[in-house]
Amino acid sequence: MPELRICALYPDLMNIYADRGNLLLLERRCRWRGLGFSISDSGLGDELDPDGADLFYLGGGQDRDQALCAQDLATVKRDALHAAAARGAVLFGVCGGYQLLGHAYAFGAEEVPGVGLVDLRTVRIDTTPPTPRLIGNVAIEVELPGTDGPRVLAGFENHGGRTHLGAGEQPLGRVLRGHGNTGESGFEGVIRDGVIGTYLHGPLLPKNAWFADWLVQRALGLDALEPLDDALELSAHAAARRAAGV
Repeated sequence: MPELRICALYPDLMNIYADRGNLLLLERRCRWRGLGFSISDSGLGDELDPDGADLFYLGGGQDRDQALCAQDLATVKRDALHAAAARGAVLFGVCGGYQLLGHAYAFGAEEVPGVGLVDLRTVRIDTTPPTPRLIGNVAIEVELPGTDGPRVLAGFENHGGRTHLGAGEQPLGRVLRGHGNTGESGFEGVIRDGVIGTYLHGPLLPKNAWFADWLVQRALGLDALEPLDDALELSAHAAARRAAGV
């Protein structure tokens, strides 16, 4: 029986955007299908086994906690995460976790390093008055490998940083409603093979069970998953879309 092995990175520090809800949904959808599921944690100073998980999850955190994790990612865990990505593992970053997938996150006079898995930089410009945060319900159109045409992801965003993708990077999706990476680019998130980052939370996966299934399928290398009775999940997705005006 296939088993989905998840490693939650810094779950005590990077967990402010209902990240536990994302992990719980992944567990439940595996259990309901009879798939194995295990989860491990990796905190500050912990060495990371690049072969120890199929999906590495990095959630959101406050600036102070994010800075602590950034230093650890850039030193202790950098090589292992690059090795994990190279062998095809899924690395999924949400909000602050998304920002740390790139080269750096600059806020005010401080800049913290990212893990450098994708070519992106995030900048929060502190002015008087401060640069407005990008907040609200959001919906994006995505077309993921192995899916049958475009689908909609709906969630909530709340970020002061503007994330700029390098010329060779592919956004996760096109903004239908909301702000996205910069509020101006018209795009949201990033995807490079199994490395995926997004500002959508709330939590994201309970509102988009189909995307949770795609992550499971991608992480385990499966051609298909057994269908489930998703009446409640489809209702939650429809409500999230309505909240975003889509």
